[in-house]
Amino acid sequence: MNSRNIEFISRYNDRKLFPLVDNKLQTKLLAQEYGINTPELLFVVRYQHDVYRLLEKLKNISSFAIKPACGSGGKGILVIKGRDGDGFIKSSGMVIGLQEVTKHVTNILAGLYSLSGDQDVALVETLIEADAVFDDYSYQGVPDIRIIVFQGYPVMAMLRLSTKASDGKANLHQGAVGVGLDIKTGKPINAVMNSEKILIHPDTKHSFDGIKIDNWKELLLLACSCYDMTNLGYLGADIVLDKNKGAMLLELNARPGLSIQVANSKGLLPRLRKIEKEKVASKRANVQKRVEFVLGFENF
Repeated sequence: MNSRNIEFISRYNDRKLFPLVDNKLQTKLLAQEYGINTPELLFVVRYQHDVYRLLEKLKNISSFAIKPACGSGGKGILVIKGRDGDGFIKSSGMVIGLQEVTKHVTNILAGLYSLSGDQDVALVETLIEADAVFDDYSYQGVPDIRIIVFQGYPVMAMLRLSTKASDGKANLHQGAVGVGLDIKTGKPINAVMNSEKILIHPDTKHSFDGIKIDNWKELLLLACSCYDMTNLGYLGADIVLDKNKGAMLLELNARPGLSIQVANSKGLLPRLRKIEKEKVASKRANVQKRVEFVLGFENF
């Protein structure tokens, strides 16, 4: 942890750049500028008086996600997958009323889920329709793929799968499954839940060996392009696969956690040192060459 914080985050991430990724609204606007695909932003709730217009704004929207702009760790995200009369159906199947939705947005504005505890804004986005390739491996929620990018090079990846315990959210700290992925092929190599190794999904009972992610190189290219977009030397890119729109950037993290090492059953440090030792980072190669370098690197 200390090595990550001092030698990589502090050294390679200029603090003035943190707001680009700590604020999901800024990340989304920046991604749009760079032509990187993200879930569509429907509207933003900035002030309390806007909360009372929620019903009007959501009148013709059956499914959506509400997120705090400055939240972390999946906290404060409310996923609505459908309507039941005047009720809203959560990803878990539970039906809630408008009062609960407005209360949730009010809590976001008050900063209940923000990193700093300061006042926040709520983003309302289109709901991602998960690619069918993950139907047998995730419970209700949408899986995402985290790729750690160092100096523009992909160094480690994992697939995060929601469970009943995680309430349909792909967050390891809330009980989701982490599946380590081979950085060159995207094939599963290990899986954990609550830091314990598992072989099958606890709810669907399917083995992780059957997971196959197509166009893996495209995902690596997407993740690594975020380095050029933000100039952050050490970051985590969270990507989702939408069945209609393909790979989409969900969010970025300037302080990605170390649980990805547990999911891969391997340490990050040797890979980071290899990139430093080869001094490839100083060459500022384009995205294609950086990805190809890692794909062709032996024993990575």
